[in-house]
Amino acid sequence: MKHNLDFDPNYGSAVELSPGLRRLTARNPGPFTFRGTNTYLIGIRKIVVVDPGPALEEHIDTILHAIDGSELEAILVSHTHMDHSPGARLLQKRTGAPIVGSGPHRPARALMENEINPLDSSGDKEHTPDRQLWDGDIFKASEFAIETVETPGHTANHLCFSIAGDDVLLSADHVMGWSTSIVAPPDGSMRDYMASIEKLLARSEQTYYPGHGGHIDNAHSYVTDLKQHRIRRENSILSEISASEKSIPEIVGTLYASVDPSLHPAASLSVFAHLEDLVERGLAGARPDLSLSARYKAIA
Repeated sequence: MKHNLDFDPNYGSAVELSPGLRRLTARNPGPFTFRGTNTYLIGIRKIVVVDPGPALEEHIDTILHAIDGSELEAILVSHTHMDHSPGARLLQKRTGAPIVGSGPHRPARALMENEINPLDSSGDKEHTPDRQLWDGDIFKASEFAIETVETPGHTANHLCFSIAGDDVLLSADHVMGWSTSIVAPPDGSMRDYMASIEKLLARSEQTYYPGHGGHIDNAHSYVTDLKQHRIRRENSILSEISASEKSIPEIVGTLYASVDPSLHPAASLSVFAHLEDLVERGLAGARPDLSLSARYKAIA
């Protein structure tokens, strides 16, 4: 896939994207957050903040400075990772605005016997919204309306938000232009992720504003490429385990040979997500049981 790494976070200042829509980027760059978490400000006189980011007082100060003179109506949260939702509680403490959107953090499936969640520390276990939104729910603010689009996969409780009348989707971490999204069991599910991809392809929005990095034009074309990328990865994994039984490190060592070794642990989780889906569909078997340490073989 061709990703777009050309993005200026413009730390400390709001970037106007269209009338009534601005972006602020938190100063939390990293290998999984790119230049930082994007926070969106929707509205002019009455504002809704989407994803206030991590627990960074500096970023909360920047948000409050950007909305100075306007009323903060609500704080929307797309999902409960530590780089997206903890800032909501800091912002609520300073403004009293209600927290709306994603429900409490939960895994896509229960932990298996002796399984340890490798991404446990990335989940925000303290998040509890004042109002949880579900698929198709309309959040009516004073100046606009937002449709909730449930997109599980990256997390079980992941939401995108469609701004009514603008052909714009806030795609959070489900679709990003700088990188593919991490899908890692048990918090994430590849089967759910691919179903959510199909769901977005059935919608009309062609401009996406993601949780990290710059906006995506011609979104359907990009999402189609993303879908094909996942299918190619699945086929590559099946090819690896067709000739002989292999472990996840062996698969990663071949398929990600050109990738920085420091990113191989994340790649292992992605491969595990594909294998979990393949096992569920009866296309692969795991010995002794489905796990990160199992050995896998394709089933003809």
